This record gives sequence, structure tokens and C-alpha cells, in this order.
Amino acid sequence: MSNKEERYKIGFFDSGIGGLTVLHKALEMMPLEDYIYYADTKNQPYGIKTKAEVREFVFKAMDFIVSKNVKAIVVACNTATSVAIEDLRKKYDIPIIGMEPAVKPAVRYTDIENKKVLVTATKLTLKEEKLHNLISALDSESIVDLLELQELVQFAERLDFDETRITKYLENQFKEIDLKDYQTLVLGCTHFIFFKDMIQRLVTKEISIIDGNEGTIRHLQNILRTKKSLNQGSGKVEFYNSGIIAKEGKDLERYQILFRRLEEIEKLSLGY
Repeated sequence: MSNKEERYKIGFFDSGIGGLTVLHKALEMMPLEDYIYYADTKNQPYGIKTKAEVREFVFKAMDFIVSKNVKAIVVACNTATSVAIEDLRKKYDIPIIGMEPAVKPAVRYTDIENKKVLVTATKLTLKEEKLHNLISALDSESIVDLLELQELVQFAERLDFDETRITKYLENQFKEIDLKDYQTLVLGCTHFIFFKDMIQRLVTKEISIIDGNEGTIRHLQNILRTKKSLNQGSGKVEFYNSGIIAKEGKDLERYQILFRRLEEIEKLSLGY
């Protein structure tokens, strides 16, 4: 084991670039930390893989991240969290923070009589017991509906933010949904946040859209504060694509494009 002083960085892991939305929030809320971001670009998308395949990919990635002597890891992927988080915590001796669809705050927020919550997620997340157990624990089966938006993952990974194309896809997915029934929509996949502005325009400002990113980073902050290991860096980020460091050029430019996209969405959100 390396010296304690080397354990300064925070690891972020996702099947692809969706977890950048969580890292972006971390950089905003925790600017005095250093980060490693691992995108499993070789094996994405996870949402259409089997549970066994996803577990294999996740453990391989986590072994790599842990080898970098990080002090905590955020599994910034709802799908990976749903299939592997408990076993990851058993294997590794550092804090591992997972993602889950923000169903609890959505249910709490939806207080208008006869209004419901719409949870959007990938195919695998929607099939996993973890989500259904969460809804059941909240005794909210009657007010929570589920909608698969798997193709948004592929749009994001291709850096395809063409509004005409994506709106057409969204309209098709929402065609059986009566929006008047809902007060809150949950973005249950970190990739979906890249399309928050388009989704908001489709569902109109009458429906509030929430995600779990801020809550996840607050949880991370609290853990590091308890361990007295906050603010040990300067906001530096190292990017890895399936274990290969992303150096200057197209790989880093790709991440910069995505961060700019998130900043654009934040500015647009102020108008809603």
C-alpha cells in the first residue's frame, strides 16, 4: 500500500460519459479536490448488457481505479450501482458511493393530489430489483411509473445533440404517457442529464425534472468530512478510457465538449 499522503484523489466511474454529469457537479461543489474519471468506453452501453457482463466490467474497472490509490470512489452509473454496489463495498476498504434514481425526493416533492412521478432509466436499471425495492420501501407503487429511454445513452456517447432527431425519439417514447398525470420526472441515468433541456421542453415547465447528482456529491462530502480528508487538491482531473489515459487531442476535446454542453444546460435551466 502506498503512503497515506498519496491517497488524495477521488475516483469516478461510469460505463461511458454519463458520469461526467456527476463529476461536473463535484467540480462545482468540491473544487479543491483532484479526480480520476474512468469511462468504460470499450464496453458501453451497460444498459443493454446482462447483469453478469456488467458485474465483470465493473470489477475490472474498479480494480484499476483502486490501484491509483484513491480515497473514495463514486460509481456514477445507475446501472452499475444497481447490479454491483453491495459486492463492491464488501471487496474494497474505501468509501464507495453509488447512484440511484432520485425516487425518494421525487415522491416527497410530488404533493399535489392525484399527481404522479415518472422515473426514466435504462433497460437494465428498470429490470433490477434495487429500483423496485426502493419504490416499494417508499410505499409508492401507486404513484410511480417507469419509462425506458435507453437510446439517450447512445445519443450522448455519439455526441449527438441534434434537437430534431432527439425530440422525435423522445416523442415516440412518451407517446403513451399522459403528461397531465405527472408533477415530477426523475432522470434515472446520468447520461440523460445531457438532454435535460430537450426533455423539459417536451414535458413543459409544469413538470419538475430532478436527478440524484447533487445528493450524491453531498453524501460524498459528508463522508470525506467525517474522515477529515476534504480539500486535498486543486480541481485536476485525469481521464481514462477503459484503463487508457486520455491525453491531449480528440479524447480530451470530447470531454471538453461535454462539459460545455452541461454548462449550456445549466444556463438554459435558469429560464424554466
